[in-house]
Amino acid sequence: MKTDIEIARETPLKPIRHIAQSIGIAEDDLIPYGKHIAKVPLELIDNEQVKQSKLILVTAITPTKAGEGKTTTSVALGLGLAKIGKKAIIALREPSLGPCFGMKGGAAGGGYAQVLPMEDINLHFTGDFHAITSANNMIAALLDNYQYQHRGTDKQLKEVLWRRVLDVNDRSLRFINTGLGGNANGIPTETGFDITPASEIMAILCLARDLEDLRERINRILLGYTFDNQPFFVRDLGIGGAITVLLKDAIKPNLVQTTENTPAIIHGGPFANIAHGCNSVIATKVAMSHAEYVVTEAGFGADLGAEKFLNIKCRLAGLQPVATVIVATSQALKLHGGVAEADIKKPNLAGLQKGAENLAKHLQNLKSFGQSVLIAFNRYGFDTAEEIEWLQHWSAEQGVRFALNNGFSEGGEGAKATAQALVELIEQTPSQALRFTYQLEDAIDLKIKQVAQKIYGANDIRLSEKAQKMLKKIDKLGFGHFPVCIAKTQYSFSGDAAQMGVAQNFTLPIEDLVINSGAGFIVAVAGAIMRMPGLPKVPQAYAMDYVNGQVEGLS
Repeated sequence: MKTDIEIARETPLKPIRHIAQSIGIAEDDLIPYGKHIAKVPLELIDNEQVKQSKLILVTAITPTKAGEGKTTTSVALGLGLAKIGKKAIIALREPSLGPCFGMKGGAAGGGYAQVLPMEDINLHFTGDFHAITSANNMIAALLDNYQYQHRGTDKQLKEVLWRRVLDVNDRSLRFINTGLGGNANGIPTETGFDITPASEIMAILCLARDLEDLRERINRILLGYTFDNQPFFVRDLGIGGAITVLLKDAIKPNLVQTTENTPAIIHGGPFANIAHGCNSVIATKVAMSHAEYVVTEAGFGADLGAEKFLNIKCRLAGLQPVATVIVATSQALKLHGGVAEADIKKPNLAGLQKGAENLAKHLQNLKSFGQSVLIAFNRYGFDTAEEIEWLQHWSAEQGVRFALNNGFSEGGEGAKATAQALVELIEQTPSQALRFTYQLEDAIDLKIKQVAQKIYGANDIRLSEKAQKMLKKIDKLGFGHFPVCIAKTQYSFSGDAAQMGVAQNFTLPIEDLVINSGAGFIVAVAGAIMRMPGLPKVPQAYAMDYVNGQVEGLS
């Protein structure tokens, strides 16, 4: 089969105005970025139409080295819905340069189920990530200047919380010293960098209702504390308007197309292991304003992305998915069942059955939210009829639907059966009203404990001394009503990446609590999770090149 990038290059793209017209967006409303990409204004949100549209969440089992194909499935579902005559739009996150040049490679789908132009989407796209990086670092520079100009006075801050960001995996920047080299170069300070998807600015962009809400949230960002222990916010620095200026275009969603020229809206890109892992509320609502069905995804496994999508995004934005699709493959299930990586393509019914315990835990969690669930099984040529038949029967016993998805190799035609099963599920047994894991009035530590016990299966949580001190500070500042966003490894239900399958008899360690007062949630840092990833031994960057006017190695 051809590579992703070969398929992408061979796909004839339609002018973006034609894609817009197909969903009722006038050419005059577009802000073109070349021939095949455009931004769309926020004014295109129709809240009455949003209420009528059917929102579908795509999530997955716990990630493995084998990959599950969640984005590919999301795109394939959009293609399959179009094939059976439904008006559908895909709403996805923007890829980060960190994974693209690090371990994962591109993140625009795969095979014949991609969003295009793939190279542009995976690289700089419309500059949204750069705008977020610049906005974040402008705050840091202005705050450092404030400290420098007020050094030795009662206006100087005792503690600065704000860190810089960069959309590159760079472990050397996690902890740094700035302001060295003498008085003219600033005040010596210990600080560091996070990756751009972990920036609170990214979370704010993805949760904001409109430009004014964006400005208000920026003004609420907690930057540090004064010497009399009072909180110091962006509004106290007086720069909320300046930062809004840097984001005035980035807040507008991006319209592109798929390998079958159906519309897709891509916007925002927080990671689900260190942030809330969902595309922007604005993009979701623009899509829902112009389609009968909207397919969106949340990052990593359902314990991270789906939990935050439902407990944070849907709660704060008033969204209600009509169904959830969970993606699985035989390879990933076998890895969770203890099969050696070298043997996961070989028949092993016992290994698959054991690995299905991981899928069962995710199903239990999704049902706890009131979700109706469809298992989308991404089929490979080495999958045996015996394994597929067993999983079909097992799914029926779990009370969920099962569909084979061949969207990767056949595009929309290969996803028709999955799309039809999804439509039938929505028409016959749509999701119930959302049931949240916790209530906002619960204490912060209780919220964390409820997620850890009900979603992860932990026995309990253990708060470090630092986290316990932060609990008191959160309550004192009046932020105890915020939802919680747990930052933990994506490879396990526990805080230990090595515990695959279904982790049991564990305590979730909470090392720190971070106040994201602008985004409106508390980040609970579990275990040794890093908000700035490092590069692997052989980064994907080594395979990339620009040859004869074309990008190579981006797949």
